[in-house]
Amino acid sequence: MVAQVATLAFLGLEARPVEVQVQVAAGSFGFQIVGLPDKAVRESRDRVQAALGAMGLALPPKRITVNLAPADLEKAGSHYDLPIALGLLGALGVLDAETLMSFIAIGELALDGRLSPSPGVLLAALNAAQRDIGLICPAAQGPEAAWLAAGRQGLEVVAAPDLAALVAHLKGSRPIAPPEPAQLKARPFAGPDLADIKGQELPKRALEIAAAGGHNLLMCGPPGAGKSMLAASLPGILPELSPAEALEVAMIASVAGELDGQTIARTRPFRAPHHSASMPALVGGGSRARPGEVSLAHLGVLFLDELPEFPRSVLDSLRQPLERGAVEVARAEAHVTWPARVQLVAAMNPCRCGHLDDAALACARAPRCAADYQARISGPLLDRIDLHVDVRAVSAADLSLPPPAEGSREVAARVARARALQAERWKDEGVRTNAEADGRLLEAHVAMAEDARRLLRQAAEAMKLSARAFTRVTRVARTIADLAEDAEVGRAHVAEALGFRRQPPRS
Repeated sequence: MVAQVATLAFLGLEARPVEVQVQVAAGSFGFQIVGLPDKAVRESRDRVQAALGAMGLALPPKRITVNLAPADLEKAGSHYDLPIALGLLGALGVLDAETLMSFIAIGELALDGRLSPSPGVLLAALNAAQRDIGLICPAAQGPEAAWLAAGRQGLEVVAAPDLAALVAHLKGSRPIAPPEPAQLKARPFAGPDLADIKGQELPKRALEIAAAGGHNLLMCGPPGAGKSMLAASLPGILPELSPAEALEVAMIASVAGELDGQTIARTRPFRAPHHSASMPALVGGGSRARPGEVSLAHLGVLFLDELPEFPRSVLDSLRQPLERGAVEVARAEAHVTWPARVQLVAAMNPCRCGHLDDAALACARAPRCAADYQARISGPLLDRIDLHVDVRAVSAADLSLPPPAEGSREVAARVARARALQAERWKDEGVRTNAEADGRLLEAHVAMAEDARRLLRQAAEAMKLSARAFTRVTRVARTIADLAEDAEVGRAHVAEALGFRRQPPRS
């Protein structure tokens, strides 16, 4: 007899249907899995056999063959445990084979029969809703599947704690109650408030502009000037994710196995990888093509501290994601695309010792070391950063000042108003913020005063701005005008945007 159970193979955010076919035939005992399984899938036979043994079921002395179709698609991950076990129970007559065909199953089995969380349940729930069939998943991940099912009538979610409870449910003897949907809410912000940062008015202004338009930002200054603290305060002034955006972010976290099953967060991601991160860790890839930090930060912030300390090849791998908002990982067996619409915030010292402007602390090679140190970052990458700001050392006089009258709450309100203007402007163009608008959209939708256009043309010639830099200055100027709630981009807005362009390193 052959039993069939549906499951999925994950390639990026694409879920490809996989049919688990289980045959129990006469012959000497054997348990074979075919269909391009990886090591984790091949080990499923031991976990399945142990889980069935924990239920008091022994495998018959027959030949068991599990085929994962289509056979030419590589299968990876431990989530094939549950569909293999269910298919085996169907082939043995313990479960009704017709009932099994009305579900997608995903989950890892423990040796005692418990169902352990597996990556990709949220994506599996979406696929099940599109195919109008049910979903079987571990109990710990039931809330996330139920949250997606809440907006899609007819999606049945069975979230079982263990294999024995699942069998009892499918046989109708002990039904499992539907899981409660996960809550869609913002997590409390634990970072610093802008009111806690004394001085640094120019970097704070750059931070506000970056938050309002989704622009990339580079802060350069000596150690201890507050660059990391400024970056950590950015999530506190960013607007919450919309429900649709929260689903996008949750999908990536689910496939990466980093989703909290009880909460779907509306807080924007903030990822801060160490400068020793490899290229696959940062942009994605590896033997199983997992999402990297740039994708896990989708619709949020990717903070790279000590930017020149990252390997140059790793930094240059960010150029395409920053431009296109997606990562494409090409492998011989698969081509995977991950969304990566991130806001890059980077921090660096002006030179290796960090004290270029302080003659008492600077090293013997200053100022020649500045050009060498900053040359570790390629020009094309710097050209993709909209805002460049110098962060000066905070003086004792600044530290003795009272706290600023304006904190993150006040700045966040201005950012929210600016984002609302952008949402209205770009609602029919498929972009969310000014930073995503290309030159064609800017020409069509950005009204600019004649004296502002003249200043921009003159600056482009004097500063030798590339076409990309010219477009980015226009985007920033539009964001500055949005913060001022001005319908037209004026000369002052363009002048401020030009002030944040990169200056050549001092030598």
